[in-house]
Amino acid sequence: MSAKIFDDILAKGIRQGQVPARTAKAREWYRTQAQKMVKAGSTARKVSGESLTSTRTADRTTKTPIIGNMYTFKYDPKHKDTLPYYDRYPLIFPINKAKGGILGINFHYLPPTLRAQLMDALYSATNNKDYDENTRLKISYEILNSASRFRFFKPTVKHYLTSHMKTPLIYINPAEWDVALFLPTAQFVGANKQKVYADSRRIALRG
Repeated sequence: MSAKIFDDILAKGIRQGQVPARTAKAREWYRTQAQKMVKAGSTARKVSGESLTSTRTADRTTKTPIIGNMYTFKYDPKHKDTLPYYDRYPLIFPINKAKGGILGINFHYLPPTLRAQLMDALYSATNNKDYDENTRLKISYEILNSASRFRFFKPTVKHYLTSHMKTPLIYINPAEWDVALFLPTAQFVGANKQKVYADSRRIALRG
């Protein structure tokens, strides 16, 4: 698959006048298209975390994350034997530097409805409204924790060690955020997604 699914969906959207991320209607359109495409026969078999992280073009890969950009990568946790479960192919926004790596919010831990609601809230924290390679989120743990509109972020925060990233970070362009959000690239180890979603929903909606 590499990044072709992004190109296909974005091209279709532009033809239909759907400018990525600019309006709630456009965001919903791209999210729906991502879900439709992965249900379509051969496309479904090609869409995975492994296929997306195999994208190694120079404009997509980096070893140095920038806070507020979106990335995916393959991950092998240091303490995987004691974790209840983990995601082998995180989809994250880094929010803070942390010892040996970064803190990131991994959308895969949220069920689709909460995932969309959190992303909608995060659009209010972009540094511009161009949604190009210069666009990023102006966020940190402190900012997310201080506003109720971001409350669904809590079960998504994970500490990722650079030494345990098994691929380079694959950059997701802001125009692609809503597509990436609903591609089936999560790969949970230790539990199925229903268990993960139930735990996350309980944490996100607590208090």
